[in-house]
Amino acid sequence: MQRDYGLDTLLSLHQEILAQEGGYWAKIEAYQVEPSEHIPHGIKYSLTLHDRGGTRVLGYDNAHLVKPAKFKYAGQVLPYDHKHRSSTDKGVPYEFKDAQQLLRDFFADVDRVLEQVKK
Repeated sequence: MQRDYGLDTLLSLHQEILAQEGGYWAKIEAYQVEPSEHIPHGIKYSLTLHDRGGTRVLGYDNAHLVKPAKFKYAGQVLPYDHKHRSSTDKGVPYEFKDAQQLLRDFFADVDRVLEQVKK
């Protein structure tokens, strides 16, 4: 297995709150756990973006099961890695590659959300 160099960065951000433009803020929670069927990469995480009032407007996490919209086969493994694209989104599957890609994807979405609220 190839070393995930972003893992040290992700773990070092555990419990950090990062100020963003316009009073928004991001919160990072990430720690290692024993790999399991639902968390094969061994990282429990929650990366969230909140508005000035504290409402989560974006989130990446693996805290609960998300059923894909077009789920057909009962024997298929359902994803725990997912993202919430808005405050009301129940979540869509997220393909976890590694910690570095997780951080890239999250902060790209943070930039997108902040750009949208400027308009």
